[in-house]
Amino acid sequence: MAKVTRDDVARLAGTSTAVVSYVINNGPRPVAPATRERVLAAIKQLGYRPDRVAQAMASRRTDLIGMIVPDARQPFFAEMAHAVEQAAAERGKMVLVGNSDYRDEREVHYLRAFLGMRVSGLILVSQGPSERAAAEIEAWDARVVLLHERPEAIDDVAVVTDDVGGAQLATRHLLEHGHPYVACLGGTEETPAVGDPVADHVEGWRRAMHESGRSTEGRLFQAPYNRYDAYQVALGLLASPDRPPAIFCATDDQAIGVLRAARELRIDVPGELAVAGFDDVKEAGLTDPPLTTVFSDRPAMARAAVDLVLDDSLRVVGSRRERLKQFPSALVIRRSCGCGEPTA
Repeated sequence: MAKVTRDDVARLAGTSTAVVSYVINNGPRPVAPATRERVLAAIKQLGYRPDRVAQAMASRRTDLIGMIVPDARQPFFAEMAHAVEQAAAERGKMVLVGNSDYRDEREVHYLRAFLGMRVSGLILVSQGPSERAAAEIEAWDARVVLLHERPEAIDDVAVVTDDVGGAQLATRHLLEHGHPYVACLGGTEETPAVGDPVADHVEGWRRAMHESGRSTEGRLFQAPYNRYDAYQVALGLLASPDRPPAIFCATDDQAIGVLRAARELRIDVPGELAVAGFDDVKEAGLTDPPLTTVFSDRPAMARAAVDLVLDDSLRVVGSRRERLKQFPSALVIRRSCGCGEPTA
């Protein structure tokens, strides 16, 4: 069977190929409703499929959005990527996802690859300030939206949640249960990068502790973000004679590792140990006991990021405050903190 062309559609619809192009691309010129209907009917009858590669070459832009995350195996990033994909589909776009594995060279690799594909825009969940990544973005004059993190080196539009405020809520809640102090399971870096959500979670914990007159000295512990390595750290921490009475974890994945370690060591949660996390991944409600955590509205953040990355005015220079969209956090109370019935 011969391939159906745009000329075939134009002949059947009784119009020009330019008008067919305007209908397919929704512009740049308006088309009368009756003419549009004839073109769409001809496309359906002939089974015409536009050549997306040719369209991309002509417009120098594809219907693709590139997204780079640190590790899509982690539930938070998996849920965020899925939310972005859904939001992009609503706008007629597809999403390509690359994993940086928390390495600058991998992040730069995907930046170059996606920008070389002429994506409509790039959504970047960066693991920290990368001068090389910033240089790539500037060289390509790319449309970039930072999601979840806002590294100092890349001064672009960012969509984040209130990480400091959310961590304060969780820590205060644990303290309200009467614990003498709350320990914190932070990240792997002693001095996290500015703009890193885990650093903000630690800062929120510090503020809540200091507001209540508690010291944070010796009560911050380093742990990887994933549950498997956090579980190993928690085994040592919970087996020590100075086991903390309550732990705020910078991520839910870490908290899941802590709950597993407590169960293995026969430590009752929440009777002997209270635990809270951050992110409210779907698994948080299925742990034993269900995990008290901080909710971040990932679907709303994803929609905002997609809208911004497709916004033609994105490259307009403004103040950093105007270029930061922050969503509020909320405490989701379940049983791991010592409360009874789960509430939101």
